Amino acid sequence: MSPRYADIIIDISHEAIDRTFQYRIPESLEGQIHVGSSVSIPFGRGNKLRQGYVVGVSDKASFDVTKMKDIQAVSDKGIAIEGSLIELAAYIKDTYGSTMINALKTVMPIKEKVKGLTRREVRLVLPKDEVMDKLALYQRKNAKAKYRLLNELKDELVIPYNLVTGKLNISSQTIASMVKENVIVLEEEGYYRDVFKNDSDAADENGLISGVKEHFEQPNEEQQAVISGIMNDYEKEDYGTYLLKGITGSGKTLVYIEIIDRIISMGRQAIVLIPEIALTYQTVKRFRKRFGDKVTIMNSRLSKGERYDQFERAKRGEVSVIIGPRSALFAPFPKLGLIVIDEEHETTYKSDYPPKYHAREVAVKRAQMSGASVILGSATPSVEAYYKAMIGEYRMFTLSKRAVDNAKLSEVKVVDMRDELKRGNRSIFSNHLKECISDRLAKGEQTMLFINRRGYAGFVSCRSCGYVFTCPHCDVSLTEHYPGTSREKLVCHYCGHEQKKPSVCPECGSKYIAGFGVGTEKVEEQVKKLFPDARVLRMDMDTTRKKDSHERILSDFANGKADILVGTQMIVKGHDFSDVTLVGVIAADTTLFDNDYRASEKTFDLLTQAAGRAGRGSKTGEVVIQTYRPEHYCIEAAAAQDYDKFYEDEKAYRSILMYPPFCHMMAVFVESGNEELTQELTDRLYERIMQSINENNQSEDEQQLNDGNVGSLRVIGPCEAGIYRLGDHYRRVIYAKHKDMQVLIGIKDDLERYMEMWDKETDCRVTFDIDPMKTY
Repeated sequence: MSPRYADIIIDISHEAIDRTFQYRIPESLEGQIHVGSSVSIPFGRGNKLRQGYVVGVSDKASFDVTKMKDIQAVSDKGIAIEGSLIELAAYIKDTYGSTMINALKTVMPIKEKVKGLTRREVRLVLPKDEVMDKLALYQRKNAKAKYRLLNELKDELVIPYNLVTGKLNISSQTIASMVKENVIVLEEEGYYRDVFKNDSDAADENGLISGVKEHFEQPNEEQQAVISGIMNDYEKEDYGTYLLKGITGSGKTLVYIEIIDRIISMGRQAIVLIPEIALTYQTVKRFRKRFGDKVTIMNSRLSKGERYDQFERAKRGEVSVIIGPRSALFAPFPKLGLIVIDEEHETTYKSDYPPKYHAREVAVKRAQMSGASVILGSATPSVEAYYKAMIGEYRMFTLSKRAVDNAKLSEVKVVDMRDELKRGNRSIFSNHLKECISDRLAKGEQTMLFINRRGYAGFVSCRSCGYVFTCPHCDVSLTEHYPGTSREKLVCHYCGHEQKKPSVCPECGSKYIAGFGVGTEKVEEQVKKLFPDARVLRMDMDTTRKKDSHERILSDFANGKADILVGTQMIVKGHDFSDVTLVGVIAADTTLFDNDYRASEKTFDLLTQAAGRAGRGSKTGEVVIQTYRPEHYCIEAAAAQDYDKFYEDEKAYRSILMYPPFCHMMAVFVESGNEELTQELTDRLYERIMQSINENNQSEDEQQLNDGNVGSLRVIGPCEAGIYRLGDHYRRVIYAKHKDMQVLIGIKDDLERYMEMWDKETDCRVTFDIDPMKTY
């Protein structure tokens, strides 16, 4: 048997992941070592035994085998959480395409070397019956500082060191002297950074966070049926994946909480994924009211130190629930029992950067490795998840009524903006929507206005010659921001380029330059003009850049400090405001005609989720959808809030055109600053795909090469990406479709090997995207 070799990392930290060492696998350990194994290895000149983790196994040696050391043993302590995460990283690498280092940095993104925090305290150790005598002694000796400190400690017993040296003005020499006298001791203890320091209302006034229980809302009959169904399987150790399809306001979060409560009582832990950082505020508030300090968060807004602390707390089992966006999926829970993916249809669960994994599929894999269950929750399930439920791969539960007594789905009115124009209304607001806003303001009720575009205008052009201002680095138009103010500028929403808005057209010299289209800034401006007495908040990428800005805006709106909230899609996802009785969708067509096969699904999801924000309390809600295409099937289905109708129409469209979930698809994406090199490499990769398929087909009779089709595989391209130039990089793409994902993974593996042999020095970047959530 030929020898095999293992690539091993010694230090599990973000900075050290790319430092691997190769060791020989002795025959005695063959079959016992795989990716993720914890092993004992001789390390350094002294061959001191160290623990390491296997991140790769190969038949090829990377250096002189005569100088290579053998692995000594495989750990008999079982697979540590680090080993399990490394195994998960290998799955991500093999499935989605990336280097093992990138995959490792994905699953262990927050364990960086950060100093832990310590707290110093001064503690009284002098017996109580001796304190008064000591005070008298200090008074006689005129030791004012010692007297002052001891006098404070006789009541407090422990005082933080910084207060002793600061407010009490006691010197370090005085403290040292009292330590020698055995009057006090200095103590140091580690503590965690407080990620809830600005969340003062997360706990109730009875001190719930410190463990005091209160009376919680009880599940209704429909919710209880879901809880019982999932827990019956769980208690039989039948760990499955469940799709919870519940209309907006049906109480899916309460179902999650009840199931997590039972799982925690079994000594296990839960991860709750949410699609947006903006949802953290309300979600965490509800979970902390139930579970207190057993809950923590992980997201990109935390500092390195805060993330490090939450990583350590999870690993040590000091918390039971972690809430956060996609990256929270990799929380190092040693006893993981449940993964919840709320609003599972959201595209943010798909990574935009290599490896381009989907959190839903990786969650199912991690649950299988951990002996855990997965719950996917949504009012508008992804077509993929619903399809899997229909064929029995997932088990589906349904919540068909709102949780609040007598609460009903909102009434939806679709306004055809073509008719508004015919009647002479050129405003961005239909007459009906303006009347509805006035009515809510008079009643003291709240309104949400949704448009899925930030900024003031979609593009800026010359009205004389038609010249459009575009980004000098990307093939996209610039967006106008803050018109008529000192902050007026044109911005590229792709690369971040900014420039002043010119006063004349560079083509014809005309002064008639204006913005066209509508963004959140323009909606906010128009609302303030129409309703000058209304209190208006805006929530988009521009207003939420600072830490805690999401929470501040949502908290202000929830506490009635604003009448109208204008925003992008971040305002329509998952929020629960009982006083909102009107939702206005300014332009439902914004996403409908994107160059994306998922455009109809995204539009349906957004409209249905937006409609779900109104009437969540006891008051009746109303939704106004403004559109130029009211007859489109996704708008008709969203207005009726009829998911099944939408699914059937979308299913027909995707199955005919071989789109997921009826066929798997892979995008091979090439980009470089060199246009000619980008084209050459893309053409080479296409030729390699066709060559590889022809070589591996069963027989020549089964080969059908016609317009990029070979057998049941369809290859499209190569072609320019939708945005060909972005950030001064040229982008091209090839698409491959096949019903068997393993066929596409095989093509990916072959292209990765081909790229390793490509002899040109290049800055070309090749990435793979399995079942992409967008069209390139």
